[in-house]
Amino acid sequence: MYFTGFADEAARDLATQIKATQEIGWTRISARGVNGSNIHELPEEEFQAVADQLDAAGIIIPEFGSLIGNWGKKISSDFDLTLAEIDRAIPRMKRLGTSIIRVMSFAQEPWGEEQHEEERFRRLREIVSRFAEAGLTAAHENCMNWGGFSPQHTLRLVEEVPGLKLIFDTANPVFQKDRSKPQADGDFPWQDPMEFFQTVREHIIHVHIKDCTNPPAGETEPAEYTLPGRGQGKVREILTELKNSGYDGGLAIEPHVATVFHAVDGAEPDWEQCYNSYVEYGKEFEKLCRELGIEG
Repeated sequence: MYFTGFADEAARDLATQIKATQEIGWTRISARGVNGSNIHELPEEEFQAVADQLDAAGIIIPEFGSLIGNWGKKISSDFDLTLAEIDRAIPRMKRLGTSIIRVMSFAQEPWGEEQHEEERFRRLREIVSRFAEAGLTAAHENCMNWGGFSPQHTLRLVEEVPGLKLIFDTANPVFQKDRSKPQADGDFPWQDPMEFFQTVREHIIHVHIKDCTNPPAGETEPAEYTLPGRGQGKVREILTELKNSGYDGGLAIEPHVATVFHAVDGAEPDWEQCYNSYVEYGKEFEKLCRELGIEG
């Protein structure tokens, strides 16, 4: 296995992201945001400077955390915008030697409303096909998108979209209702991270490490994001299963302890706190892995 992380949770600028990564002792960053923009949205000249800076620091980019089909895009959005994102991402992935790009299945509509499933499948087939033609792998993350409604929804995507692989996030099930289960007291139960993981395991090629606790009643955000192994994400148990099954892919920390990108309230983060919490998270994650006999 290898360790990586979304270093844009430590800092906006790349130099400080690199510094945080090296302070942990790592050589990989899961690329997402630089200077406030997603890596496939940077102006070309700025991207080339970023690529040169990464090369000079000896930093590897194993994963693009793209905006493609994410929780901020409705299925009714203009698909040409997504195709343009793909066209920008492919040459940048090749420039950086990145083989995996994180995609999603577009934002969830309120449960009980029309979800436009066939349109989601059609779009994802096109997304996966375009990356595959370039020798790259599109992998779907179980987040606040259609495929995140339940493990069965994710499996349906895999069945409907040839070549689609999966990125599994350990904490996302903790604040997502399981729409495949019977309702109790008028509501669906929270998803179980281990059950979700085991259901889709054979299709997983990359793992995001995050931990948290269930949201309070009536809320959608976790009550608390925690250090790895201290919440309800069953991080320790999932890591053990990965080790025992011979998994040799990436483990990417996505702490959310100080910076939550889908719950921004307009306030500027305390970037010193973000930096320190990111480094602490990485070191705590390494400590947990050592306890489990996992080498990165």
